[in-house]
Amino acid sequence: MTIWKKPISLEACNQTSENTAVTHLGIEFTDIGDDYLRGRVPVDERTRQPFGLLHGGVSVVLAETLGSIGAFYASPEGHRGVGLDINANHLRAATSGWVTGTARPVHIGRTTQVWAIEMVNDAGELTCVSRITMAMLAPR
Repeated sequence: MTIWKKPISLEACNQTSENTAVTHLGIEFTDIGDDYLRGRVPVDERTRQPFGLLHGGVSVVLAETLGSIGAFYASPEGHRGVGLDINANHLRAATSGWVTGTARPVHIGRTTQVWAIEMVNDAGELTCVSRITMAMLAPR
């Protein structure tokens, strides 16, 4: 059974992010499953910190992007979500290639949603884990 309450597609997710920080950093949505949303960010000159590693803040941007878009599509028509809290544990550095995040809901409620996001490097090694809490806003 799918968690999506609104029609969702990769094209729609990527179009929604045009001309934002998401596209500026090269983040792209890559896969949608019945209970997850996946996207990736390149490790390049836009996303590295001065010591050549993927900037931790960029991992958080990827996590918030996936969790926020996931929450939007997992809520009823007219509802939207805004980030309330996010945390991240950086476990392994990435210096090149791509970091791919997979977001899955932990809780989908009427007023809040909680999403867990796991990020891995090209070798499939865990680089970061994050959790975002979304405040869900009903239509006015």
